[in-house]
Amino acid sequence: QVQLVDSGGGLVQPGDSLRLSCTASGRTFNRYVMGWFRQRPGKEREFVAAFRGTERRTYYADSVKGRFTLCRDNGKDAVYLHMSSLKPEDTAVYYCAIARPSTILSRLGNSEAYCCWGQGTQVTVSS
Repeated sequence: QVQLVDSGGGLVQPGDSLRLSCTASGRTFNRYVMGWFRQRPGKEREFVAAFRGTERRTYYADSVKGRFTLCRDNGKDAVYLHMSSLKPEDTAVYYCAIARPSTILSRLGNSEAYCCWGQGTQVTVSS
């Protein structure tokens, strides 16, 4: 049984940094897509970033490009989201998720392509 556990959220001030962690268990995920989504208050879940295991490349939403960095640790089947220069609009529940290796590039930003999800971790950016 696949299980994802995400953690690391908290309350920070604008401009601060934070690191989210996600650990997967249940099988080996080297070639899978591991990604992060977020759901802001009153909004639908949106894509943040994803690492595509088959090409070992990371993709980012325009809203976080240059501020967020996704790191993949194959040895631990873990993925981390380093967030810097945080803004109030980054306030959301952040979820890690896994998609199959066959997931095509055009669907990386579609939450329906992901089969397994973490429980979510709250990030609040406020002064």
